[in-house]
Amino acid sequence: MTTTDLLPHLQAAGLTAGEVRVTPLTGGVSSDIVCVESSKGSIVVKTALEKLRVKDDWFADVSRNRVERMYFEYAAPIIPHSVPRILGGGDGWFAMEHLGEMTNWKTALLSGEVNQETARLAGEVLGKLHAASWLDDRARIEFDTLPNFHALRIEPYLLTTASRVPEVGEILQTEAARLAETKLALVHGDYSPKNLLVAPQRLVVLDAECGWFGDPAFDTAFLLTHLHLKALLHARVAELITAFWTAYAAACGQNLEQRTVKLLLCLLLARVHGKSPVEYLSEEQRAFVTRFVLARLLDPPSFLAALAADWTHA
Repeated sequence: MTTTDLLPHLQAAGLTAGEVRVTPLTGGVSSDIVCVESSKGSIVVKTALEKLRVKDDWFADVSRNRVERMYFEYAAPIIPHSVPRILGGGDGWFAMEHLGEMTNWKTALLSGEVNQETARLAGEVLGKLHAASWLDDRARIEFDTLPNFHALRIEPYLLTTASRVPEVGEILQTEAARLAETKLALVHGDYSPKNLLVAPQRLVVLDAECGWFGDPAFDTAFLLTHLHLKALLHARVAELITAFWTAYAAACGQNLEQRTVKLLLCLLLARVHGKSPVEYLSEEQRAFVTRFVLARLLDPPSFLAALAADWTHA
């Protein structure tokens, strides 16, 4: 459904009135995201794409739009200041509040900005959500979305990388199977700096369409993957690893460190060889990531601090 198709639905839902202005927003590869302005104010409307905007063929069920809306509604009582307010929605789309002039954390990191408080908030918010949803029957039922998570994360990241890096293909396939079988807490699935908006004393989580009741270590590993990779551009970003992990571990109260380290190594390799490679690394940096992971994936360290120190030294 195009934005033009949506306009009558927005008006019928009482979300717009009078003259309407639509402005496309940047928002990754999986959805159309627009700001819709009318006499009722500004809202953001998100519509899922069937084929994602990447080089490889990558298709996913548009029902993930409903999953994302459910995620925000589940998380709102737990982290009320850290998810957008949902204003309405329909088949394949939903509308949420416009968050104004908050800063995108990825943009800040790529510019070299190193903020310990932002990293701490990122860890605390994620830890609270994992703790509250831990073995929660409601979350287990509502987010029984393994096919969606497989299409958006397991296949394009782990399994595609396994086929492209056969030296560790069996390890990646085994990790993919273990991940799919783990059912512990509500997973965001795309907990990365590009999906975190920040302002003084506030952090807001976006883009939850991969929501799944599974292994929360995927979220911690996913965020830490981005911090490690951005430290290749600005070395001081590595300082944020400890701030994030310390706050997360305190808020969550579960021991996920060993699984996080192994998944982190897998995802570092996937962000070079999978279907969604990061766009800001040079060929030399991509080669470094590959060498680093291949040298350690057979026998990963047990502690994140050891891996982070090794990465920084290397």
